[in-house]
Formats: sequence, structure tokens, C-alpha cells
Amino acid sequence: MNTENKYLNNPLHGLKLETLLTEIVDHYGWEILHAYLNLKCFKTKPSIASSIKFLKKTDWAREKVEAFYLYQFKNLPRADSEQFQLPPRERIIPAHQKPKEPAVLSFEDAERLRQKKAKKSRERASNAGNPWANWGK
Repeated sequence: MNTENKYLNNPLHGLKLETLLTEIVDHYGWEILHAYLNLKCFKTKPSIASSIKFLKKTDWAREKVEAFYLYQFKNLPRADSEQFQLPPRERIIPAHQKPKEPAVLSFEDAERLRQKKAKKSRERASNAGNPWANWGK
């Protein structure tokens, strides 16, 4: 199997960033994107052009948006741990996994996710200085 064929089932294969962004903005709107992704380019005077400019310069933000596209907008099952380590465009999507209808998102769910991430971040920070913190768990 050549390298090109491995990625053909990935919805990001051959997709321009502008097209991706236009699709998710048209479906969800800027407010939901900001609530879920917490990127300033989606809150302060959002536009496709300014967001693309930021995302092209910022790999971590672009990968965050591409993962959102795969797992919320295309509603694919989450990647396994090996594939999760790769950038979204390099992930191999098994042939039996097909995109579904976009996930239904709400501001309430976005807030719950934000709180969950903040809690995990606080726990990691408090355990960072204590190598024995998770011993025996």
C-alpha cells in the first residue's frame, strides 16, 4: 500500500483549511467554536481570513481545529492512542469508519468540558512536584 492511499479515508485528506473552517462556521457558528476550542481568533472580530492567518502560523491551534472537525463535525470515533499521537491530517482512519451527521453541541456541554479540563490541569500541576502522588493508584 502506498503512503497516499493510507490517508484517503481521512476527511482532512486534500481539504483546504479555508473549506474546513467555512464548513464548521456555517454549521456551528463562531460562538460555539470559541466555547469548545477557546481560541481568541473565534471570539474577537472573527472572520475566515483572520482565523486562517492565525491557524496557518500556529500548529497547535490548527491541529485543535482539525481534531474538532474530525471528531465533532464529522462525528468519527475517537482515534486510538497510537493514532492520537499523530497530527489529525496524518491519522489513518480505518476504511469501515465513515463520517456521520455533525454532533449536536451546546454551550452547557462546552462549559462542562472546560471545567473538566481545568480540574485535570490543576491535578497535574499539584502532582508535578510529587513523584509519589500517583503511586499505587
